[in-house]
Amino acid sequence: MTYWLVCNPKAGDGERGREFWLEHLVAAGIPKPECCDFEDMEWAAQVGDQDTVIIAGGDGSVNRGACLCRDKSATLAVLPSGTANDFARNLDLPTQPEALCELIVSGTTQRVDVAEYGDGIFLNVAHVGFGTLPARESGGAGKRLLGRFSYVVELLRRVNAKRGFRATIRCDRAEVSGRWLSIAVASGAFFGGGNEIPDASANDGQLDVIAVRPRPLFQLLFTFLMVRLNKRAPKRTSTMVHMKGQRCSVQTGKPKTVTADGDVVSKTPLDVLCSSGSLRVIGPKVVSTSAASESDDGLSGSF
Repeated sequence: MTYWLVCNPKAGDGERGREFWLEHLVAAGIPKPECCDFEDMEWAAQVGDQDTVIIAGGDGSVNRGACLCRDKSATLAVLPSGTANDFARNLDLPTQPEALCELIVSGTTQRVDVAEYGDGIFLNVAHVGFGTLPARESGGAGKRLLGRFSYVVELLRRVNAKRGFRATIRCDRAEVSGRWLSIAVASGAFFGGGNEIPDASANDGQLDVIAVRPRPLFQLLFTFLMVRLNKRAPKRTSTMVHMKGQRCSVQTGKPKTVTADGDVVSKTPLDVLCSSGSLRVIGPKVVSTSAASESDDGLSGSF
């Protein structure tokens, strides 16, 4: 068995780089991890199904590691070093570097879902509309200073300038059409730097679609706070729609940018399939935000 270490030096604030993680991995009992990077992928051909690929970086880097691990039937381990680190939240990974590296040595694994679209995958979320702005425009000094809150700042700065776009969303047996501010298709239980999705987990075999309608800023903030406080989807308001299913599609009147796990990847239409339990990862458990959805028609809630 071989441990492969891939570090993204640009992730997060840049303080947790290769040397930082090497020191902690060696102290935990991994004396000679193979150090490599995504700029030169010749090493990838040597990865076997008994190996562990350790990714030190943000969700974008973890996405690339997941693609490799699925292809090679290897195990993915995550050393959260980015801005949002939503995938790590799905696994309840410890925050202390020592505990995290000891967990990797223990070999405790879970199976999680992967969302497939076109030729790519995502582990956390794909966005259409307003939710793509942080990936397209937020970065640099502001992102380093504000961390995950840079996403919220960017959204609030732009919200009043957006009238939305027309789209039809299909999710197994449910379908809704209208004008939307943002559409998010999630594979796990968190997105946008720790925002919880009600009734979700990264191993439930379901995609969660959160679609937001254009509304005044105060109404959007109120709905957001209600979801955060109640940790469930309210049933009767007009701001958001929550849908669930193994498959979903987003059809827009005009092509719209799609981002996945923080990177710009394509244009609509977007067709997504949940590949259940197709990735083996290091983690103590898979976090669930609540019990299974109460609805049986694929439409979990409109709020």
